Amino acid sequence: MRSPRLALSLFLAATVIGGCAVVTDRRATARESAAEAAYPPTGQLIEVDGKQVHAHVQGSGPDLILIHGASGNTRDFTFGLVDRLAQDYRVIAFDRPGLGWSDDLGPDGISPMMQAALLQRAAAQLDIRRPIILGHSYGGSVALAWALTDTANVAGAVILSGATMPWPGGLGPYYAITGSRLGAATVIPAITAFAGPKQTEAVVAGIFAPDAPPPGYTDYVGAPLTMRRDTLRVNAAQVTNLRPHVVRMSDAYPRLDIPVEILHGTADTVVPATIHALPLSRLLPNGNLVLIDGAGHMPHHTHPDEVIAAINRAAARAGLR
Repeated sequence: MRSPRLALSLFLAATVIGGCAVVTDRRATARESAAEAAYPPTGQLIEVDGKQVHAHVQGSGPDLILIHGASGNTRDFTFGLVDRLAQDYRVIAFDRPGLGWSDDLGPDGISPMMQAALLQRAAAQLDIRRPIILGHSYGGSVALAWALTDTANVAGAVILSGATMPWPGGLGPYYAITGSRLGAATVIPAITAFAGPKQTEAVVAGIFAPDAPPPGYTDYVGAPLTMRRDTLRVNAAQVTNLRPHVVRMSDAYPRLDIPVEILHGTADTVVPATIHALPLSRLLPNGNLVLIDGAGHMPHHTHPDEVIAAINRAAARAGLR
């Protein structure tokens, strides 16, 4: 039998741990509610097979689909870029499944192919025809998955800082922790409950490095939306499970004969060009690689003219302009 003192110690420890969990849960719930009130959908919510998909649609002209990266949402594109593109295209920016205002697909959501399939069905409801598909970072794998599974109906693609090829090694401690069951149950709620502006600014600065984020970006993009518990868990699951999917997809890249513009910064340390853009360009029969000297991971904000030029080239090569 345990001694009364040990029993009391265990009871007090359990009470403290349980109390901390209750406080964390309440604070996380309050912050999630505040985030959703502060950053509502900017577009329309489409129901696809019982799942909600958020689509921001703007402009007129050839259809141009924008697919954001890890931890992102449509606001990453509507911060300036969509307004410019909408002068020449009908722009459709989707929240990927489980992120922003789109519902999670559950275990299927770790597959870029399954994410693309859901967005394809949403696109059909919007009467999207022969689109150019731009994917940024993780979204690059979804854009190529879309093109591989619906090649006849896709005019072309733009892969922007795309995570599209198998990489050596791991993903670092953050994803090792948040992608684990223990981290999902303990660390993620703590991030939601207690991460402050300084931590958010540091993360954004790291993503943009060596470039600086444009003024107002962090406030606009809805970082609190990305720090909701379910969103953090979905994002961690998608990122930590991506590699096997791009291994399989890379075998199919040589049969993708649509025009593909590949745009990547030479100073991108988040998704290095030498691991992704360069080998991808050698596999695609109709790919065109442009490296932006000294640019980091977010060229659609730091070098928007080059990104728009790549979109226009893809459209011209596809006969849309």
